[in-house]
Amino acid sequence: MSLIDLSNISRPANTLVKKISNAIGGIAEPGQIRRIAKAKADAAIIAAKADIRITDLHKRAANRLLEEEAMRQKNIEDITAKALPQLKEEADPRAVEDDWIANFFDKSRIISDDDMQNLWSKVLAGEANSPGTYSKRTVNFLSDMDKRDAELFSKLCGFAWHIGNLKPLIFDTNAEIYGNQGITFGSLSHLESIGLIQFSGVGNYALERLPKNFLIHYYGTPMHLEMPDSKESLEIGQARLTHVGQELAPICGSRPVDGFRDYVKEKWKEYSPKDSMGVGP
Repeated sequence: MSLIDLSNISRPANTLVKKISNAIGGIAEPGQIRRIAKAKADAAIIAAKADIRITDLHKRAANRLLEEEAMRQKNIEDITAKALPQLKEEADPRAVEDDWIANFFDKSRIISDDDMQNLWSKVLAGEANSPGTYSKRTVNFLSDMDKRDAELFSKLCGFAWHIGNLKPLIFDTNAEIYGNQGITFGSLSHLESIGLIQFSGVGNYALERLPKNFLIHYYGTPMHLEMPDSKESLEIGQARLTHVGQELAPICGSRPVDGFRDYVKEKWKEYSPKDSMGVGP
């Protein structure tokens, strides 16, 4: 039977399931898994019969194909089922390109790990909620991303603040607050090597042409900054997210790091308005 119950889902969810079915050739239909797999296995046997007598080796190969296709179909349906509850009422999955969906499931069908399926489901739901949110490049990147890299990236994003968009504030790779989360010179170099961040190693990136007064946020908690007359830029540390990193950061499952807001407040105490001590309204 299907892994997805179509009898009690929202209109956007129903539309997404149909969209996926049209793009990749069937999903969430009773018996779908074994029908697809058996058809491909039978095709393999027929092709073999045309040349040589069927042997036990061919039978084992056909059985392997049957199990592989069944598992891939299950992965497709698992990811879809996890994405459906994340759809917004105003979502219009019809606007998602068929090529995007085909590429998405071509890459995600081998993903069986539950945590990684959750990440993939967020990408699918995010694209259905707002088509164009996730590029094919990000989907392709995600297909090469292993669970350890995903966990490390999530740790890094625990230090990210909303300053226009998400920016990880890494001021000192030797500081204990970073090391306790596994964020070190080596781990940052690794995240740079796989394409999630740019890492200066020495020196800091900076923001230019900032307003005199503005708010930044750490997991929804605001902080008010005021640029001194003597300052023309705000240093934001040694790391910044790439385009792929920016797309994945909001859904990576990061959590705020205890004490980090106070750490940043102390680092930027010269930017704290005297009347508010750096705390936003």
